[in-house]
Amino acid sequence: MAPPASIATVSELTAHLKEVVEGTFADVWVAGEVSSLSRPASGHQYFNLKDGKATLACALFRFQAKYQRFELQEGIEIAAKGRISIYEPRGSYQLVVEYFEPVGAGALQAAFEQLKQRLAADGLFDPGRKQPLPTLPRRVGIITSRTGAVIRDIVRVATARFPNVELLLHPVRVQGAGAAEEIAAAIAAMDARGDLDVLIVGRGGGSLEDLWAFNEEVVVRAVAACETPIVSAVGHETDFTLCDFAADVRAATPSNAAEIVVPVKAELLATLEQRRRSLDLALRRRREHFAQRVDVASRALVHQRQRFRDQRDHIAVRGAQLGTALRAALVGRRERLSHLAALLERHSPVSRLVRARGRLAGLTPRLRRAGTLLLSESRQGLRIAAETLHAVSPLAVLGRGYTIATPVDANQPITSAATLQPGQSLRLRFAIGAAIARVEETDPGSPR
Repeated sequence: MAPPASIATVSELTAHLKEVVEGTFADVWVAGEVSSLSRPASGHQYFNLKDGKATLACALFRFQAKYQRFELQEGIEIAAKGRISIYEPRGSYQLVVEYFEPVGAGALQAAFEQLKQRLAADGLFDPGRKQPLPTLPRRVGIITSRTGAVIRDIVRVATARFPNVELLLHPVRVQGAGAAEEIAAAIAAMDARGDLDVLIVGRGGGSLEDLWAFNEEVVVRAVAACETPIVSAVGHETDFTLCDFAADVRAATPSNAAEIVVPVKAELLATLEQRRRSLDLALRRRREHFAQRVDVASRALVHQRQRFRDQRDHIAVRGAQLGTALRAALVGRRERLSHLAALLERHSPVSRLVRARGRLAGLTPRLRRAGTLLLSESRQGLRIAAETLHAVSPLAVLGRGYTIATPVDANQPITSAATLQPGQSLRLRFAIGAAIARVEETDPGSPR
């Protein structure tokens, strides 16, 4: 066969296929088992979806992966939504995943355990966060479907137990797309009212897929954040959802939730009546006890009154005696004070002081005369002593022409020529001034 005149290149054919395939399969759902899962450092995830006959390459990019509710795992079966894309350089195609969810009970259970561990790590199931339920709620909020057995069972049980309780329904969808967001919004709205004493959130029984809305993270976080005490009543007694773990109390069934929240009015009234009777009995016994004590105290009081009268008379007698004794003591003290004043007057130092002043006046002139005479005699004796001292003073001798000779380097007078050496320097002191002399010749002379 001869080729046609117009032949497409590989790139042209690939581009045409890309246009057709991507335009035709822009929004597809594919189910299969996850295999060959890889997570490079870029944050993207690459894997294959396979069944018994074929394999489809898939890519979950980082900006889409952070919005997924579950993590991919090898061997689980998922349903993935996305678009088919052709990579032209290799001519290969892959599914670019935008959303996925587990398929089958096994996959859902794995997702359940995975999310449970993550939320538990965030502290949403911590027992310390749980609040006690009110003993007697006046207004109860209910979040469930408008139709169905759940709301009827709750209303029936609650009104039968306590007809006065007020029930307020916030209807929501309890399964299907968007149900989780609707339940979470209802919890936030009912909690924000501020006039509800307790909330009940729940639905009837069903499969794991039917109850899945109560496993959604948005619902679990709304339950954990609720400030109003909240009871989770989802499914039957054997059913467990993540909502149960986050709630303040888990009820086995919706009917059981009504029993937990609403007390039986007749039982409360019976309890109140029993306690009223017990209180009356206790009050009567208490009153009798105090009456007996008052009677005993009254009899004792009569005796005490007589004792008080006796003590009052005794105090009056003692008071009169004390007054007489005080007056007598006061008279005695006054007499002694008068006697002491007379003695003080007789022995007063004033007269002695007058006599001493007279004697002092007579002795003063004598003291002055004696002082003058003594001073004159002292002056005469001082004059004679001064003349005598002057007569024997070396200065007086010097004044008569004598000198005092001493070595130049000492102040000891020289009294013998024998102690001198020719050429020795001497200091000569005169009556006025001094001179340095040198020994030329000595004459020891003879002692006197």
